[in-house]
Parts: sequence; structure tokens; C-alpha cells
Amino acid sequence: MSRLVQPWPPELDALVAAPRHHQVLFENDRVRVLDTRIAPGETVPLHTHRWPAVHAIKSWSDFVRRDADGKVTADTRGKPTSASLPAVLWGEPLPPHTLENVGSAELHVISTELKG
Repeated sequence: MSRLVQPWPPELDALVAAPRHHQVLFENDRVRVLDTRIAPGETVPLHTHRWPAVHAIKSWSDFVRRDADGKVTADTRGKPTSASLPAVLWGEPLPPHTLENVGSAELHVISTELKG
């Protein structure tokens, strides 16, 4: 099964638009593994994730995700979190968004993006 790359501009790719928060651990023609770290109080600039991914949550913190227009699309405050870390989650591609760490701990995620 082949997956198409999302049509978002390449300059919004997480590595280009937000390199301070995303680091490549491994990449080939099938996968890209990203190490994402967001400190408390930080906001990641507008960026995209063009492929679906498996996310290994290494450390958790509440966050607010906003779309390109600033509209809140996710707010984890007040929602239950996994009692055991690391947790593993599936995620679809994400259109342009920012992410603000509104918690008191670092948000640390290892994502394996599936290119197709």
C-alpha cells in the first residue's frame, strides 16, 4: 500500500520549520524517525507532519495544539493521561499547526513516520 505525501509546502515540514524541536534519528526511503522535545512554556512554530506515524511518548506534559489560524484543535489539560510511560500511539498526518507545552514537564516523543 502506497501513501501519498500531503500537499503542504515543504518549508512547513517539521525539520525545516521547527528544527529546534525536531531531530532526525534515522531516515531512509521508507521511514523517518524524529526525536521531538518541547520544554515547559515553549511553543513550536507552525509546521506539518506529512506522514502517518507511530509515536512513542517518553515523557508527558499537557499541550495545546492550534491550527494555522490559531484555532485550538487539541487541549490535553484536564484529560486523563497514561499512567505508564512510554505509551505508544498512532497518529495520522498533521496539517499546519503549532504546539504549546502548557504543562510543567518536558514533552518528549519519538515518532516513526511511515513514508509509504
